[in-house]
Amino acid sequence: MKTIIILFLAVLLDSIFGDPLNVPHPIIYIGKLISKLEKLIRKSKINLKLGGFILLILTVGITMGVISIILFISNLIHPYVRDIVTIYFLYTSLAAKCLKDEVLKVWSAIDKNDLDLSRKQLSYLVGRDTTNLTKEEVIRGAIETTAENTVDGVLAPLIFIGIGFIVDMPVQFVFAYKAVNTLDSMVGYIHCHYKEIGFASAKTDDIFNFIPARIGSLFMLIAGGILGYDIKNGWKILKRDRKNHKSPNCGYPESAVAGLLNIRIGGTNTYFDEVVIKPTIGDSIEKLNKDHIIKSTKIIYVSELITIFMICLCKILIIIE
Repeated sequence: MKTIIILFLAVLLDSIFGDPLNVPHPIIYIGKLISKLEKLIRKSKINLKLGGFILLILTVGITMGVISIILFISNLIHPYVRDIVTIYFLYTSLAAKCLKDEVLKVWSAIDKNDLDLSRKQLSYLVGRDTTNLTKEEVIRGAIETTAENTVDGVLAPLIFIGIGFIVDMPVQFVFAYKAVNTLDSMVGYIHCHYKEIGFASAKTDDIFNFIPARIGSLFMLIAGGILGYDIKNGWKILKRDRKNHKSPNCGYPESAVAGLLNIRIGGTNTYFDEVVIKPTIGDSIEKLNKDHIIKSTKIIYVSELITIFMICLCKILIIIE
């Protein structure tokens, strides 16, 4: 029962505060660690692909080690202190409110007919070049990042927390995931500067997200059905277009959202001055408009609640057995 309460409190804190400013955030320190390790590896003149594996192992190992030490010391002070620290760490591993708020900044700029501002707001969320995007392309980018990060930033962390609860290591499990995910976002690019050193991180992130992307996309479909979106078309597009992406995982949530909203996303983008051709996802039953951004953000919270329900159900069944 305590684990369920801890999970609910962590989710509640995220839904209220998101990522508050001027408060120590573990992901920031993981990012600083990655930057320092990357510089050391590049300076060492070691083979960069091998260096990428070293970067991955050191980042995940140091992250889990430091967190384990903090939790151990907290427990020595008092078990309740450990519980409070656990809640805080779990809260910082979730990004539902942050994702929604940042995506809605793009929507707000479009609503004000400020295309330049909408491009700028989108640039904070995606790796592609947003300088010359049209209004529809900005909307498409906002929906794509919402769909992808609903899994990466919300559902996958919850799934790793749920697995971690089974062995009483929810914080270690979720931050192993977050460390890999942060590595992928910082060095896991196909651009030549990162292609070698980011190889291990990108592939490991694909492995870590393999199951969450598939389970999460189903939860997103159910969420869309609850919200009154086109779940029949969502299932159709998920089955048809889930592999229409260079990533083995991103196509799943993007297909689910595209189908639910009866829109087409995907296609060619520019990353670091390199044009990356991607297939499209979904059908243009409806023309892309700013309201589709709002609809995509609603899927975040409903699918999150479904995931929490499934974790609690599994935990209760384990207790009963």
